[in-house]
Amino acid sequence: MATLYCQKCRTPLKVDSSLQDLNPASFKILADAAPALEPKASDAPRSAAAKERRQHYDDVSQHAGPPMHKRNIGPSQRAAGKLNPDMSYINITESLMAPEGPAEVIQTPTKKKGAPAKLGATNGVDGTEALSQQMETVVRLFEILSARSDIDHPICSECTELVLDGLQKRQSSVLRERDAYVEFLKQAQQDVPTDEEKAETTRALEDARQREKGALSELEALEAEKSRMEGEIAALDAEAEKLDEEEERFWRARNAFTAELTTAQEERDGLQTQLAHDTKLLESLQRTNVYNDTFCIGHDGVFGTINGLRLGRLADHPVDWPEINAALGQALLLLIVVSEKLGCTIKGYKLLPIGSTSRIVLEDPEAVPTGAGKPRGTVFNLFSSGTLPFGLGVFYDSFDNAMIASLECLRQVGEHVERTSTHRSGGEAPTASRTGLKMPYEIQTGRDVGKIGGVKIVLTGVGREEQWTKACKYVLTCCKFLLAHASHVASEADAKTTR
Repeated sequence: MATLYCQKCRTPLKVDSSLQDLNPASFKILADAAPALEPKASDAPRSAAAKERRQHYDDVSQHAGPPMHKRNIGPSQRAAGKLNPDMSYINITESLMAPEGPAEVIQTPTKKKGAPAKLGATNGVDGTEALSQQMETVVRLFEILSARSDIDHPICSECTELVLDGLQKRQSSVLRERDAYVEFLKQAQQDVPTDEEKAETTRALEDARQREKGALSELEALEAEKSRMEGEIAALDAEAEKLDEEEERFWRARNAFTAELTTAQEERDGLQTQLAHDTKLLESLQRTNVYNDTFCIGHDGVFGTINGLRLGRLADHPVDWPEINAALGQALLLLIVVSEKLGCTIKGYKLLPIGSTSRIVLEDPEAVPTGAGKPRGTVFNLFSSGTLPFGLGVFYDSFDNAMIASLECLRQVGEHVERTSTHRSGGEAPTASRTGLKMPYEIQTGRDVGKIGGVKIVLTGVGREEQWTKACKYVLTCCKFLLAHASHVASEADAKTTR
């Protein structure tokens, strides 16, 4: 008997001796033992989509032809049909097609009269015909088994074990799925909606329909807007085409200046890139509070700080004079920026913020109480060299005058803020429900006297370091108050400009 191969791993198989000599009755018993694959009647569809799919399936099934099965062509069939691998077509025998009737007809093999009882009893032509007939019987049996299952027969024992393992896993998965469906069915039956829930659902549906109508109306308006915009785009495209034509004529007329034109194009590209960069930077700056970024006022323990520079000095916490001078220069610059932003004119003094060597010039001694007895043009140095220790107050007379002058400038800006804010609140709320802004600390200035929050801002005298440090911290607090007010005014101005 010819060799058969496993339909999965293509391993040669040896047919059992019990299948070598099958009579028609044994063949029929084995064929009838194979279960027939019958479609399971499905439940009635539960939704409109399921009903539509079921109806489509029924319509297709009524006009479907006979099914095709994957078959194995045995050696005897190859010999009978004289199949050649080089041929461009394949002969399909009747054994490869399912019967046309409603039930499958099993053809049982018949023994010819005078056939030998055993395979090895005869030789020659009769022995070859017997082997061929037995091979066809076995192949026919495997074809029936393959047609009635999802597995192509024959298969070896190892592949059988793999198939059994896969079927067991599928069975476990199907069982879990069945249990999940049963649990879901129980839960669905328990969650049957009441009449109130149905009414609520109906109302929700009506609301959804109303929203849908509103959305459709809005969509129509948007479509009309889209059409209008498309018309504008078309007009712009036409204008752009005209510009392109003019540009083309321009380039043709300026062929003599090709080199200069190339340079201009490179410069234009650079400007466009710079413009894009500047635009992004402008957007970033518009979202940034430039005042807080320029003048960052905080504290470091007992010291007030501006841009990280400490303003003040204690005996047990000495601060270098260059750092103090730089902090005073930043504070003086802050006064100038805020006064210009708020439209406040500082009377009697001219501020010169020069970093660590900032100065204040007395322009009108009669305009300020601190200028009495001093000639016009007097320069107050708002810095110190730091060569002298604290406690020697007579050596800080010029520095003290500069601190008092800066405090007077701060007082003038504060009074301007209080006056303008009171006017604004009175205009917005005639009932006087709002009051004007007030400086955090009261400032008092006079001849050789400068106090903020009741603390002198001079270094004259012994042991004045702590009081002077406290007064400097009050000054920075008032500066931060003015800075916040200027930022608020700037944001209001930008909002009005945008509107």
